[in-house]
Amino acid sequence: MFVRIIKTYRNIVAVCDANLLGKRFEEGKFQLDVKENFFKGEITSEEKAIEIMQNMLKEDATFNIIGEKSVKTALKAGVISEEGIKKIQDIPFALVLI
Repeated sequence: MFVRIIKTYRNIVAVCDANLLGKRFEEGKFQLDVKENFFKGEITSEEKAIEIMQNMLKEDATFNIIGEKSVKTALKAGVISEEGIKKIQDIPFALVLI
């Protein structure tokens, strides 16, 4: 999976499954656009991604997470809950805006 930290006044952590990068999913009026210029960061192991997400949660970062593996990793990290997961074209995603 890719993990990218975008440094702004409030850091954004973008996490996506590698196989979804550059793809777009639509369902009704909703869409997921997994743009490379936003999501392409470092290819990261699950263990490292958990560490990064937990550290960034302490920093009040926001999170944008797309894909089965990425969402499961965020659940393990304690960043999201099952209730916060949505799907578009069966692709799970979650947003955390603190």
